[in-house]
Amino acid sequence: MKIIHQKENILFNRKEIYAEIESATTPKKQDVEKFFSEKFGVPLENIEVKKVDGKFGSKHFQVIAFVYDSKELKEQIEVRPKKKAAAAA
Repeated sequence: MKIIHQKENILFNRKEIYAEIESATTPKKQDVEKFFSEKFGVPLENIEVKKVDGKFGSKHFQVIAFVYDSKELKEQIEVRPKKKAAAAA
């Protein structure tokens, strides 16, 4: 995995990471979360993978991920899908 751009967003207390992965198959979000967790030394629940995008026939995938300072900040800022919100209630 190669980090293309990393930006510190002070307003939301997170790192915004743009990376590129070379893989034969589309990487799973869990694998990307695990990589960023090990690289930045934060728990898995502090990471939100926004996009894993690739072009047809290509082995290069673009990844956009946010690494939050804490789980509470992530839960305050990130919007939960309706299915997860209904299951939690």
